[in-house]
Amino acid sequence: MVTAYMGMGSNLGERLSLLQRSLELLQQEYPISISTVSPLYETEPVGGPPQGLYLNACAAIETALPPVLLLRAMQEVEIKLGRVRTRRWGPRTLDLDLLLYDTLIMHTPTLVLPHPRMTERLFVLSPLCDIAPNLVIPGTRKTVSELKALLDPAGVRLYRENWT
Repeated sequence: MVTAYMGMGSNLGERLSLLQRSLELLQQEYPISISTVSPLYETEPVGGPPQGLYLNACAAIETALPPVLLLRAMQEVEIKLGRVRTRRWGPRTLDLDLLLYDTLIMHTPTLVLPHPRMTERLFVLSPLCDIAPNLVIPGTRKTVSELKALLDPAGVRLYRENWT
């Protein structure tokens, strides 16, 4: 078993219930256990076309799935819950990102670990900091809390502490 970290977001439809349902499906249909879930944040969209506010969170996952199969499971759940990929960084019902997989650093056409933009995004670092503040991001020599402190806190607001 390894620990992986997943970023979660939604800005279309019933945002909260989509995020809740994604956690249920991941655990019901795959050899995945969600060990910790962060508080939920409401965040301004970053990049892409004009769109509504996101709900974002992070979760710690325990699994024996290799990283590519874990990513595939996450993408299958996105599709089951109505995700249609039409425009990069566009609005979406559900976005599940594999942020970290243990201390693995990898770069393939289908998966880059750690997630290539996670250290630049407060909507990822804020919830991740709530569940793993002292986690060192592979390749950076910095903890999640150190990286979070480098970013402007504008556009990221606590939405709900307990939501699962």
